Amino acid sequence: MRSRDTERLSEHEPARWCAGTRILVATTVAWVVLLVLHVCLAGRWWLWYVVEAIPPLAAVAVPLLLLALVPLARPVRRWIAPILVVLLLAGAHLSGYGPGWPGPVFPGPPGTPVKIFAWSTDRWQMTDDKDAFYAFLRRQDADVYLLQEYLYWKGANDVFAGDQPIRLDDSSRLRAEFPGYRILVQGELITLTRLPVVATAGHDVPGSGAGWYWQGTKSQRVDVRAGGRTISFYNVHLPVPFRIGDHPFSSRFYRYLKDQQTWRAGELRKLRADLAGNPHPAVVAGDFNSPWMGLYSLGAGVRAHTPSGSVLPARSWPVSDYPLPLLWRLDWLYTSGDLAVSSYRFGGGAAFSDHAAQEITVVVPQGRPRSHTP
Repeated sequence: MRSRDTERLSEHEPARWCAGTRILVATTVAWVVLLVLHVCLAGRWWLWYVVEAIPPLAAVAVPLLLLALVPLARPVRRWIAPILVVLLLAGAHLSGYGPGWPGPVFPGPPGTPVKIFAWSTDRWQMTDDKDAFYAFLRRQDADVYLLQEYLYWKGANDVFAGDQPIRLDDSSRLRAEFPGYRILVQGELITLTRLPVVATAGHDVPGSGAGWYWQGTKSQRVDVRAGGRTISFYNVHLPVPFRIGDHPFSSRFYRYLKDQQTWRAGELRKLRADLAGNPHPAVVAGDFNSPWMGLYSLGAGVRAHTPSGSVLPARSWPVSDYPLPLLWRLDWLYTSGDLAVSSYRFGGGAAFSDHAAQEITVVVPQGRPRSHTP
């Protein structure tokens, strides 16, 4: 009788978790915590920039890997599998899977198309064939060029060693290559437009030393006339969160990280404030130096856009120069007001820069503009 009772009781005892099951559960819990913290802390805490360097692909790859291990964890697989599916869907949403998938094609709104070319040039043509560089830019035949890194650099991009940006003046060549364009330079940002310029935002920049770079604004605003309306273009290049190659266990790594967060946060505040007070529809494009801009906000009424044609997240860096796979999107496009984005893709630029270029066409709708409430 005793042995039968013992057997009967053992049938109702919970199965003991093996080491693999415990590891799977612990990893799942840790991933939930990390994902929640990532949503809450991205762009808000300087130390979290280390986590923001993780490519968005990880938000999908980790739950997929854990799901593949679920069949081996029999005691918990009934309840942990649904949790991992939710984590997979959340990660896919956060990392940008799906929005670019081509859907039904509808005719765009009638209006005036404006072709835009936005590109981080990797220190202009400092180490490139100058003629080939300018030929590449001319071939884009854009109405508006939003270009970043209009500068040279002394040394190995190490401010601790005293290296500095070098101000560039290639205006004579630019006027020869782009007749009919207005050329507007602000620090390391340069906007070329063949549309009539209505206004430009002025910023006080120190005239001596390298203050034009370190204290100069990182978003250049130019208002132009298109389709009988005023449209604002913002050319953006946010500071890098940290430098590749710095030792993560050195004090200067974390000092630089904190300083860069202060700089980036200040530039984002200025950009948001300008957009909030701007009554005109706006196009905001450039190098934001973060693959997680989907977790940031540029304000109410400002929409982020994704290149169409693929279910995979858009990727723009690095297309050259670094021994890293193309896993990050650092270049982004936003619009406000009633502007429509009729085409948007990444393409070209690998021969001259580590960033892919953004090729964009927006349509300025006809008729009376709708009110823009930021």
